[in-house]
Amino acid sequence: MSGSDERRHVPVQGAPCWVNLVVADLEVARAFYGEVLGWRFRPSSLDDQLLVATVGGDPVAGLAARRPGLEPASVWTPYFAVRDADATAARIRERGATVAVGPMAVGDGRVGLAADRDGATFGFWEGYTLAWSPGEGRAPTRLDLQTRDVFDAAVFYGEVLGWATEEDIDIDYRNDHVLVKVRNRAILSLRGGGAQTSPLAHLRPRWLVNFAVDDVERAVSAAMSAGGSRPQPSPATWTPKGFSRTLQDPDGGLFTLAHRES
Repeated sequence: MSGSDERRHVPVQGAPCWVNLVVADLEVARAFYGEVLGWRFRPSSLDDQLLVATVGGDPVAGLAARRPGLEPASVWTPYFAVRDADATAARIRERGATVAVGPMAVGDGRVGLAADRDGATFGFWEGYTLAWSPGEGRAPTRLDLQTRDVFDAAVFYGEVLGWATEEDIDIDYRNDHVLVKVRNRAILSLRGGGAQTSPLAHLRPRWLVNFAVDDVERAVSAAMSAGGSRPQPSPATWTPKGFSRTLQDPDGGLFTLAHRES
C-alpha cells in the first residue's frame, strides 16, 4: 500500500496486508521510530503526507499525518485484504460494528477504516499490496487482538473477512485464545483481557502490533530518550527469547517490542 509501481502483490484474502499509524507530527514520529527501530523512510506516491518505513529496503509499516480538523487517538492499525470493500463494509455494519471511513478510492485500490463491536480499530483494503506479511522479514513479528470475548471476536472477524472460505487460512481454537494461520504459519492471535470500561487505552480492546528487535531493553532505553513512555500498569510478558514491553510513542501510539527470534 505505497507506490503504484510496487503494489503488485496479490494478498491472501482475509489476511493482514499492512499496518499504519496516523500521527499529529510526521517528523516527530519519523525521528522516534527511526531511533528506536532503525527505520528509514521514503515517500508514498499515494499521498505526500504518507511515509513508508523500510529496513534494508523492505517495507515495514506506514506513517501518515493526521488530517486537519481530525483528532482521533494515534493507534497502530492493521489492514486486512478483501476482495470487495463495499461487501466487507456491509458485513461490518450488519454485525453491529462501525465503518468510520470509506470505502473510498486510494491509488488503484479501495480502503475503509472500521471499529469492531468492542471498539478495536482495523482497516480493510481491496487491491494489490506490497509483498508483506507478519513474521516475514522486518514486518511486525505478529498481530494480536486484545479483546473482551475471544470467541465472539473470532466469529465476527471470520464472517467479515471470510476466513472460513479462504483455503489458505486456518483457524486454530485453543483453550484461551485463537490463532489464525496462513499456510500453516501463525500470523495473528485473538486473546482476552480487553476491558471496554477501562480508562486506560492500553487495557481496552485493541489490536497490538508487535515489532521484533535484537535487544528489547536497549530499544526501550532509546524510546525513553526519544520522548516515548511506558503505560502504567505495564507488566512485561515473558517469551522464549526474553521479555516483551509495551510502549507509547510521543503521540500516544501504543506498540510492543519483543526479542527477535533467530
